[in-house]
Amino acid sequence: MAWWKKETPKPSVAAPSLPAPYKDGPANHVYNLLFCDDPEIWRNGTTSDGSALAVVLREDSAPADVRRVADDEAVESRIRALAFNWLRRHGQAVPAKTLLGTVVEVPLQGGLDTLAAFGDGGVRYINQSGKIGVFDGGVAALQPTIDALLAASRVLVGKIGPWEKPRLNPPKAGNVRLTFLVSDGLYFGEGPYADLARDGLGGPVLAAARQLLEQVVALSTRKS
Repeated sequence: MAWWKKETPKPSVAAPSLPAPYKDGPANHVYNLLFCDDPEIWRNGTTSDGSALAVVLREDSAPADVRRVADDEAVESRIRALAFNWLRRHGQAVPAKTLLGTVVEVPLQGGLDTLAAFGDGGVRYINQSGKIGVFDGGVAALQPTIDALLAASRVLVGKIGPWEKPRLNPPKAGNVRLTFLVSDGLYFGEGPYADLARDGLGGPVLAAARQLLEQVVALSTRKS
């Protein structure tokens, strides 16, 4: 069966530092940005402007300002996730189970395939080779599949709880991991690919992710 518990799965080990599953530094950077659990890697030299990102990266921001970012559906989903994380870190209440994005990790023979889709319509794909595909919101061909993936993810998130420990290293070969960026933390499930595909909760998420991946690869091929 797929793994949907809150305990650490035996095959995985908690990462003492940010995971680096790719040979290429930029690919590892993009990979870790997907999870929004380390605000430091979002800093690009300044947090002094009035942007939403600047607000959530400042520890001395007013909670009301950060909450406005978190609640604003026009803001990029990952920045909203950072805002919800800020609020929790500062002892502020947050709503439960507001889904912001889904990340699917599949170890392959040549490395880790990672696909992420977010509520704002953005998609990131990191091929096992380290090649990166970026699709920001507004790609009409992808939106129905993104919607299906997030809808299936919401059903699963409704049945499980947040992970309360540091993010784990990528899954072992043969497993697949589904990570969900949620207002009250990272949620995830992990298990053998075949088991997860048959699982009543994980199967629909994985099926939608496969369809989205096929579309992303087709678009990438067309662009190159």
